[in-house]
Amino acid sequence: MSPRVVVLDYGSGNLRSAERALTRAGAEVTVTADNDAANEADGLVVPGVGAFAACMTGINAVRGGTVMWNRLRKGRPVLGICVGMQVLFEKGVEHGEESTGLGMFAGEVTRLEADVVPHMGWNTVDAPEGSVLFDGIEDERFYFVHSYAARTVPDALVTYAEHGDRFAAAVERGPLSATQFHPEKSGDAGAAVLENWLKSL
Repeated sequence: MSPRVVVLDYGSGNLRSAERALTRAGAEVTVTADNDAANEADGLVVPGVGAFAACMTGINAVRGGTVMWNRLRKGRPVLGICVGMQVLFEKGVEHGEESTGLGMFAGEVTRLEADVVPHMGWNTVDAPEGSVLFDGIEDERFYFVHSYAARTVPDALVTYAEHGDRFAAAVERGPLSATQFHPEKSGDAGAAVLENWLKSL
């Protein structure tokens, strides 16, 4: 039976491409802001594009943080993508403005220190031993579009990438996983990451 996945609809773009990619990877997908559906699904995906503060406003409006915390307390998987990863941290700093995140990972999201920002395009990642998301995936490239990132993530399994400086490309801790890159735009490699996540549900 296909795992049931909810893509949280809180007004951020990119929902349909995430829905299509997860469906291709073998999930039965619903795009909704309904808290009951999000609580009961086998997996919850939180995509995000644009600004940290705007995504937090949208998540708060649909009580997304409460749903995510409830799921994690019960050991039920949550996957954040792009800004959906960034909001999992304690805070984000954009244009000198500090926004409060969900605080599921310690640390903050700040502007990349690089000659060219945003970091846009394909890049390799360095996945650690024991990664669920990157199991069986080696020397692949993933598609990134971002100007901000987390650098260090204590008490978590971190996959790193480099653009100017080193940043967290993916983070895993128990039922909580996240990718800074877009698996839904990363071809076969991204599909393999989503399939690995679905297998873990």
